[in-house]
Amino acid sequence: MADAKIDVSIEHKQAPEPPPKKHPNTCPSCGSHYRDDELAASLRVCTQCGHHFPVKAHERIEQVADPGSFVEEAADLRSADPLRFFDLRAYNERLAEAEIATGLGDALVIGSAAIEQLPCELAVMDFSFMGGSMGSVTGEKFARACESAAAAHVPLISISASGGARMQEGILALMQLPKTVVAVEELHDAGSALISVMAHPTTGGLLASFASLGDVVLAEPGALMSFAGPRVVAQTTREKLPDDFGLAESNLRFGHLDAIVPRPELRSTLAKLLRLFGAE
Repeated sequence: MADAKIDVSIEHKQAPEPPPKKHPNTCPSCGSHYRDDELAASLRVCTQCGHHFPVKAHERIEQVADPGSFVEEAADLRSADPLRFFDLRAYNERLAEAEIATGLGDALVIGSAAIEQLPCELAVMDFSFMGGSMGSVTGEKFARACESAAAAHVPLISISASGGARMQEGILALMQLPKTVVAVEELHDAGSALISVMAHPTTGGLLASFASLGDVVLAEPGALMSFAGPRVVAQTTREKLPDDFGLAESNLRFGHLDAIVPRPELRSTLAKLLRLFGAE
């Protein structure tokens, strides 16, 4: 009987190549591609299918506020690192990287402004700063925006885009939920209104706090608005979810929204609401 041969050859398998990255100006819905100036001219909305691209905070302010009317407040506030949080990198490093990449000190930009010559206070979130997460500075800035609106007797317009509370700050981040809720109550006690606009995505602690407390609650088309994302909910419940689960269209159907407003109509809609709430 011949000796059995043992195959000791090694099969080399190459890891599959990652799919090529799409250009940020390529529409994820229909594949249309735009130059920077074309996308800016359309308010970062796809002219073919209506997909709403993300908008950074200062660009959003330029879209809705009268030219030159915005005066930023509390721009010097920065998050501390009391927990000395470290995962793969130190929290301080992540904050510094986010500030360099975005030019912002935090995920929220606040200040006074005017829309069609009607005064208001703005609080605009930027998802590009650590996923728009809400830390202690974000909550403090929103509270200050409420105080400024109350002192000036003007409405506060918040435009949200957030992944929720910032885990690197632990309970300090979670405490911003009741803090911002109290700030909204004090705003109402002063006779001023909150107009809340939800952009994609508005989730987690932000949805569970001031974003849902507007006297009028608006959303952009297709914005995700759920405490947890569809994938997490599906894994937890082990049920197939509707295709529009958590989207603005679904929330409107269930009465969680007053209206879905396409971005090109947002400025005029906000002006109408400012007139309704008696801005002088």
